Amino acid sequence: MHTTGSRPKLVVSADGRGVVSHAGSRLLADLADATGLTAAFIDALRRLRPRGTGHAPGRIAVDLAVMLADGGEAITDLALLRDQAEVFGPVASTPTAWRLLASIDPAALAALRAARATAREAAWLQAAETRAGIPAARAGGRDLPGLVLDLDATLITCHSEKEQAAPTYKRGFGYHPLLCFLDNTGEALAGRLRAGNAGANTAADHITVLDQALAQIPDAHRHGTDILIRTDSAGGAKAFLHHIRALRDRGIHASFSVGHPVTEPVRRTIRALPDHVWHPALEQDGALREGAEVAELTGAIDLDGYPDGTRILVRRERPHPGAQLSLFDLDEGMRHQVLLTDTAYGEGSVQQLEVRHRAHARVEDRIRCGKSTGFGRFPSRHFQINTAWLELALTGIDLLVWTQAPLLEGELATAEPKKLRYRLLHAAARITRGGRQLRLRISATWPWRHELTSAFTRLAALPRPAT
Repeated sequence: MHTTGSRPKLVVSADGRGVVSHAGSRLLADLADATGLTAAFIDALRRLRPRGTGHAPGRIAVDLAVMLADGGEAITDLALLRDQAEVFGPVASTPTAWRLLASIDPAALAALRAARATAREAAWLQAAETRAGIPAARAGGRDLPGLVLDLDATLITCHSEKEQAAPTYKRGFGYHPLLCFLDNTGEALAGRLRAGNAGANTAADHITVLDQALAQIPDAHRHGTDILIRTDSAGGAKAFLHHIRALRDRGIHASFSVGHPVTEPVRRTIRALPDHVWHPALEQDGALREGAEVAELTGAIDLDGYPDGTRILVRRERPHPGAQLSLFDLDEGMRHQVLLTDTAYGEGSVQQLEVRHRAHARVEDRIRCGKSTGFGRFPSRHFQINTAWLELALTGIDLLVWTQAPLLEGELATAEPKKLRYRLLHAAARITRGGRQLRLRISATWPWRHELTSAFTRLAALPRPAT
């Protein structure tokens, strides 16, 4: 019989020297420098620096973004960086960070967004020179051409009174931000903080966020590249779809794939469809989806007022446990979902267009991870501060993505932020000096030490943007 061995007895004290926690987060800070993000932020917020003294506001903004990417949830979490000056350098105090966020007005926010776009162009060029560049989004076992932008809204619960926090349609209380992610990479292109009672299908908000997202895409990719915009049915407003179509007049080859409600005319048409027009649906790997079929309703549904060439498709499938069903679904014994797209005939089968749209569900994972990277909690009672916080949270998400693309391999190159933090960013190390060098020594027994040191080596070799 084997007994369970006890853990070694320890004497705990707080007198360690040269010990560093979250050492891997230095990778994010150095990457911000390597992509030109730090320099761009410093230039964007230069006017907010009083009399040219103290911490540079742009550097404070970068430190906040690094802290959020590392998993911090409050401005006071900057203490982790500040108290490890040997690794992270001088970091602003909590009151100084608060003052910066309070001073970011709409003009400064626009400058931050322009700075993010500048750094993104450098990051994409670095990815192109070190790897294969921007990967293709996939659906139905195939690569999708060009870029795919996913817009979706989410609810953020506020547990105290905050400016513009309001009751939500799910009977909660908080904010209702609208976000846009690039499906190819997972980058957070744009976000708009909104009151909790903001409409889900407000065309003006969708247009604003889309335009901000397009401004983040480098010119070489924004023009001459197919760009697919996907949303759920909240993005199906005619004004928004006409805006997408009008982008072609600006040299942006944009198309849409959006959800559509199952209205009474749609129900009547579905009931009248003969069996032979239904085709087996596909899984994301290209295999047949058991119990699911798709059909086209174009020509049988009045699409007056929608952009020319708009098509309407429907999928029906046996509902899975817990699926939300309408009375129509209950009557038919199948779950139905409808979508609109302006993809022309001959550019993909009905099955491929439907599975392409269903891949929009990946944005839910992006949002879930984003809530653990800053915008799951907002720190202030003031809406302007929370708006700036959202922008820095999006920046933190981008830093994580830019770290994975050129610096990591294997499962870490596609891992979610939680895994990256546990394995790399939160690694402990020791600071030593010798030979006129400051060394960061990762524990020789840390399971992912080689991945972390290799990432630092690749970072050092990244081409730098011209200054």
